[in-house]
This record gives sequence, structure tokens and C-alpha cells, in this order.
Amino acid sequence: MANSAADRKIKQVIAIMSGKGGVGKSLVTGLLAVSLRRQGQRVGVLDGDITGPSIARMFGTKGQPTKSPNGGIEPLVSKGGIKIMSMNMFLERESDPVVWRGPMVSSAIKQFYSDVDWGELDYLLVDLPPGTSDAPMTVMQALPVDGVVIVSSPQMLATMIVMKCINMVRQLKGLIVGVVENMAYFETPNGERYEIFGPSNGTELVSMTGAPLLGHLPIDPSLTTLCDSGRVEEYYAEAYEELAGNFVNTLKIKR
Repeated sequence: MANSAADRKIKQVIAIMSGKGGVGKSLVTGLLAVSLRRQGQRVGVLDGDITGPSIARMFGTKGQPTKSPNGGIEPLVSKGGIKIMSMNMFLERESDPVVWRGPMVSSAIKQFYSDVDWGELDYLLVDLPPGTSDAPMTVMQALPVDGVVIVSSPQMLATMIVMKCINMVRQLKGLIVGVVENMAYFETPNGERYEIFGPSNGTELVSMTGAPLLGHLPIDPSLTTLCDSGRVEEYYAEAYEELAGNFVNTLKIKR
């Protein structure tokens, strides 16, 4: 495969996973990429959610990928210099459904890795669809994944379902880099914090995974507007800069 683990053009392939939908996994993926890019890292995002892609919309990357000088597929590049590959780029209208069975989805994910000319990257973040079905299995088994970041929220249901992700990663001999607790709290302009989805389960997540808590992220309504208009790179929050810092430092320790 092009860009195989052996040539290490891509230094780290990291899968971002969640046990259920609605916990903001794609948002965490996008903003982690933005924060890493601000640190000067070379970053790409592979949108592995073939039937429900959102990364291209979030970054405002439009148009169809072209053929690269090397004969592969040239990924689109965001305003901030992040390389993006998403199924939406190949649809006539972004609202068109992708009605594919599992094997076709798995094939597309493998092609997005092997046929795309990603070039030299420090990190390729792979945004997975929620759950433990064909797509996450394909990524874990067919791509040279160096580690997995698991995203959850404070709700007990979400925390319980995280255990399914953990067990899947362990069965496939993967490495859990850390966990992220998203939508942990809402902060008012006056600095008051409200735990809308209940108290933090960060300590429990760390105990379940044996991996560090990389981030404890807030709910921020302003993000919705930026993502819908393809301007996620304009967003800045200290919590996401801390997430990126913890992520990089944890990977250094685990190497």
C-alpha cells in the first residue's frame, strides 16, 4: 500500500472512536487536528464515517479531489493547511445518501488511506463512525494504527458503551492512547459552570481504560455556527489546546 507503515511518511496514524453517536467525536477530531496544526504539526484527517461524513463541511473544503503527480488521489487542503479526505467530496450534493453495505464501506476506507497521496504527515487522524461494526474493524485491522483515542460524555449510558470500544480495541491488540470526556460542562460568561449531563465520569473512564484522561471539554454553542459555515479553524479554546498538548505528550511516553 502507498504510505505504508514501513516508509513512515505518516509518523502516527490515530483512530478517534466512540461507542455511540452524539458525543461529539467528529468535533473532537476536527478541533484536535486544528490544535495540532497550530503547534506546527503536519496533520491530515481521514473521514472514515463513509455514510455520515461531516469533516469536509466542518473545514469548509469544497470540490472534488484531483489526481496527484504521483498517480494517487490529491487530498483537499483546509485554509489552515490540514489535509482532508471525506466521502462528501465525491457526491454531487452533500445531502446525497451513501447507501452502501459493509464491504463497500470497508473498501472505501482502505482506499482513502492507500490511494490518497497524504505525503509527509506527523499525524493522520481517522474519524470513525460510532460503534464496533465493520468500519472500525477495518481501520484497526487494515491500517497501521498506532493508537486509539476514545471519546465519551458524562452520561452513564455513554460511559457504559465505552466499555464495548475498549474491549474491541483490546481484542484487536490496539493501544488506547487516552480518553476524552466531551460535553463535560457549560460555562456562563460569568464563569459559572453547570454539568448539564451530570457529574464527570473522567475518573471512571481512566480506571476502565488504563489510559489517561486527555481532555475534559466544555459545551460551547458558538462552535455550531462555525462548523456549519466551514470555519472550525477559527475556533480557539484553552481546553482544546490542553487536549492537543496532553495527546502529544502521552504519545511520546508510549513510544
